[in-house]
Amino acid sequence: MELRQLRYFVSVVEEGGFTRAAARLHLAQPGLSAQIRQLEKEVGQPLLDRSGRSVTPTEVGRAVLPHARAALAAAEAVRQTVDAYTGLLRGRVTLGLVSGATGHVFDIAALLADFHDAHPSVELTLTEDTTERMQAALLAGELDIAILGTAEEVPPPGMAFQTVIDVPLVAAAAPNVPLPDRTYGTTIPLADLRDRPLICLPHGTGVRAALERGCSQAGFRPRVAFEAAAPHVLVRLAARGLGIAVLPAGEDESPLDGQLRTMRIVRPEMRARIALAWQATGPSSPAARALLDRLREALPKPPET
Repeated sequence: MELRQLRYFVSVVEEGGFTRAAARLHLAQPGLSAQIRQLEKEVGQPLLDRSGRSVTPTEVGRAVLPHARAALAAAEAVRQTVDAYTGLLRGRVTLGLVSGATGHVFDIAALLADFHDAHPSVELTLTEDTTERMQAALLAGELDIAILGTAEEVPPPGMAFQTVIDVPLVAAAAPNVPLPDRTYGTTIPLADLRDRPLICLPHGTGVRAALERGCSQAGFRPRVAFEAAAPHVLVRLAARGLGIAVLPAGEDESPLDGQLRTMRIVRPEMRARIALAWQATGPSSPAARALLDRLREALPKPPET
């Protein structure tokens, strides 16, 4: 039994199939399958159920899985100890990013490129997902770090936050969309959005959570007619008169300037927050800790209010 076979087994389980696992491991699928069969031959039991549309661990495989992960973690700890003495930083860091989070405020690609230049032996993996799924992945150890949207001022149990962006939510509507007479100037009461077709980010995002919480406090459920994962799409839909977009302040700044009327939502005011998040105990690997330190230093901090 070899460590690489255990790593292959864990990868197939995590990816739910041989094709995705082979791509993740940069292996040919036949070679990966042969190594798994050899591992199963050595332990004398099938570890994977290949009968369904996705590959899942058998009962024996589920029992073996934590021991395989522990063996891989122990081997990685040995490498990290040696690297600490030689000054070499290497390993794999997984970073989650909520769609549309960066906007024009910071350039995550440039930050990651600079980190890679400084530490070329560190493998960086970037994925996009919703806030809800990334929080679950952080707590499960499937992500090292995440940049996510949140409606909360404090992180949930087991997590730590550094707020990067904290701005009010605004309503953006085309000039021909009628609004109540009491809507003046640059603000609109949340109650005036009752029963109006709204355009918003999907469930699982911080903006959507903030909207739904505010509407609940106001005694109604939002009528979301259109959803899109990117704020600029919300802006374009609103500019065509398809509804009122609810989005973070500043996201309405676009070539469509002049085609939208933007009002800060009040009574209650709702906030859109982007936060750098990690496990409360800190990332487990030196590489992840180094990237977190770099991001905490480089990412902007909202002004004191």
